Formats: sequence, structure tokens, C-alpha cells
Amino acid sequence: MTNHDRFLSRAAERMQQSAIRKMGAVVASGRDIISFAPGYPAPDTFPWDAFSEIAAELFASRDPGVLQYGPTRGYRPLLDVIASIQHSRGMDTAIEELLVTTGSQQGLDLVARVLIDPGDVILVELPTYVGAITAFRNVQAAMIGVPQEEDGIDLAALDATLQRLRGEGRRVKFVYVVPNFQNPTGLLIGLQKRERLLEWAQRRDMLLVEDDPYRELYFEDSADEAAVRPIKAADRSGRVVYLSSFSKTLAPGYRVAWIAAPPPLAAKLEMAKQAEDLLTGSLDQRIVYEACRRGILERQLPLLRRHYADKRDVMERALTRDLGDAVSWPKPKGGFFLWLTLPAGIDADRMLPRAIEEGVVYVAGEAFYVDTLRQGQGKNTMRLSFSAPTHDRIEAGVSRLARAVRGELAALATKVAAATPGAP
Repeated sequence: MTNHDRFLSRAAERMQQSAIRKMGAVVASGRDIISFAPGYPAPDTFPWDAFSEIAAELFASRDPGVLQYGPTRGYRPLLDVIASIQHSRGMDTAIEELLVTTGSQQGLDLVARVLIDPGDVILVELPTYVGAITAFRNVQAAMIGVPQEEDGIDLAALDATLQRLRGEGRRVKFVYVVPNFQNPTGLLIGLQKRERLLEWAQRRDMLLVEDDPYRELYFEDSADEAAVRPIKAADRSGRVVYLSSFSKTLAPGYRVAWIAAPPPLAAKLEMAKQAEDLLTGSLDQRIVYEACRRGILERQLPLLRRHYADKRDVMERALTRDLGDAVSWPKPKGGFFLWLTLPAGIDADRMLPRAIEEGVVYVAGEAFYVDTLRQGQGKNTMRLSFSAPTHDRIEAGVSRLARAVRGELAALATKVAAATPGAP
């Protein structure tokens, strides 16, 4: 048989399967597995009837544009709607700054291809989003993690890291951040810190890539529109490339997202996109446009905030009930995720077989760490997604997880006892 490995590019040799997709294979095995792994929206929140009505009208119209290739930049009426959404978030965005993408993941891939050369350094939050790690790794970037504080990225550590790297002669291209309900930690960058981060980027001549898919999913008890104002809203010098999406608010199956970038970068992003998919999918964009034009999106948002806040509460109560003080987490103020810290000594990745045996899966924290993995950071952490499972499944899943944790603690105690001199 041909050895195909020798034909691979250096970038392909470094590619790794997503830890989240691996858990999908476990769930598809046919067993009763409760999955806290993927950040999927809850399907019972999708406006099925409204989508059916829109699709029926579009097909009945026989408008050739509905099923024809669409412009690379995107369907113009949708771009106008996106510009309006940008304005509502505090950003005045010209059409030439906008580009519709096939999900935010394509946006990250385009940013990587346009801005990164092999060996360039990208600074990321520690931990950070696995999709960004994949996109940046695929173009052979070197990622350096910066610790987070309770209100987001540690600015003193960020500056010290940048200065050290520049002193070593390394080229740092940009800082990647998820300010609103970060994936995976759920953390929210504070208002003052957002201002200071942008000021830092201007002073140090850096770009910021702001990934903002969860902005609309703030929970009324702990955040509001002022708290989730994008960093880009204060950008007056073209320092911020902004990404957002309709996946978490309307439906992920449409794969409709967008990038807002300074016009010179937006033009290059469009050229890169032409090489990926040449033209955009018209049908998905038309449906999303109609959902926005008819007020469906606006009506959805309060319902989604209540829905996911209730699920967060269910998960937090279940964790407190079943694991008590053995675990800890920062309270999610929005979004889909809870970042759980396990007792010291437990390795969340090694515990996965035990958890699967109990009938529950999650994403081990190691997957979200970059350069410090060799130091053992993140081993006793995990990301739990509360967005998709029902209340009953969340409670049952936490109970199964608690059994796995208790089993792991018992195994650790046995191991320690066996290694202790004079132990019976």
C-alpha cells in the first residue's frame, strides 16, 4: 500500500482532530450517553414554523437568485441587516467592511490565511477556543497563552509576554479574544478592561481579533447590553477585526456568520474566500435575512436568554447537590458553557473512560490550552455545555459525572495508599 504520509504538507502533519468531535463519535455509538461536550443550541428553541413559512415563500417565488450562486461578500440585503445589527451594538460599519462567512469557523480560517505566516506568534487567552487553535495551527502559527483573571485576560501578563517575544525577535501578529462569555470558561471581559485592552493594542501597535458569537445570550441576572458592548465599538483606528454569527441565535444549520474588518483587510479576506468557496450560498442567507426582516430574531432573543439561564441554574444546582465543595466554577453570566475545576490530582482526560462507562461525556480542559500543556495546566478542568440537553438530562448527566468523580477519587486514594510506606 502507498504510504500517503510522505505526501502530506507540514501543515497537514500538525493537524489534530477536534476533542469535541471525538466526543460526538462516542454519543453516536448507540449507548445512552448524556453529552455535555458540544456547544449546540437547543433545537426546541428553533423557530420551526417561521422558517417553514419563509422557505415555502422563497421556493414559491421561483426567484432564480434563491438557488443561484451568491456574491462572495454576501447577499446585499443581508449585509445591510448586518450593518444595522452592528450599529445596534455600537459599531458604525460600512458595507465594504463586511463579509458573510460560512460560519464563524470559516471567518477564523480566513483571518488565519490572510494575517499569519508560518512561525508567526498569536497571543490567545489561556484557555482558549479549540476552533481558533485549529484554524491558527493549520497555517503553522505559534500560539502563546496569556492567563485570565476573573474579568478576563490579564493585561499585565499580556504586555510582559509581548515585550518578551519582541525582545526575542519574534513576530507577534495579533491577540485573539472572546470577550463575551468566553468559550470555554464563560468569562466576561470587564468594561474597563476592554477599554484598556484597546488602548494597549494602539500603544503597542497590535491587532485584536474579537470573536463574539455569544454576545446576545447574556443572562438578565448578571449582565446587560452595556456589559457586552464589543471592543470594536470603541475602535477608531482599525485595530479590531470582529467576528459574529447567527448560529447561536437563529440556527447553526444555516452556517451564516460575518466578519467586520477595516476595508483593506476586508478586501483581502474576500480574495481568500474566493479560493475557499468562490461564492456564497444564497438560500441560507435569504432565510436568515427574512428572519431578521420579519422580526423573528428580535423576538427570539429574550426567549433564548431565559431558556439558557434556566439551564445554567439547573446545572449549577445539580453540581452543588452531587459534588458540593469538591468542585468549583466561575458563574456563567451568559453563553453556553460552565468551566469546572475538579479536585487536585484528577486528570479529566484520563477520567473520560470512567465517565463514558457511567454514561456521560464532556470536553477535558487540556484541549483548550496551548503552549503550557506540558506544564500540566488544565488537567483537572473540563468544559460542560448546558445549552442542548433538557433539564432532566442535565440533572441525570451531572449525577453520572459525580459518580465518575467519586470513582476517580477512590482510585486515587487507593493508589496513594499503596504507594505509602507501611500502608496496610
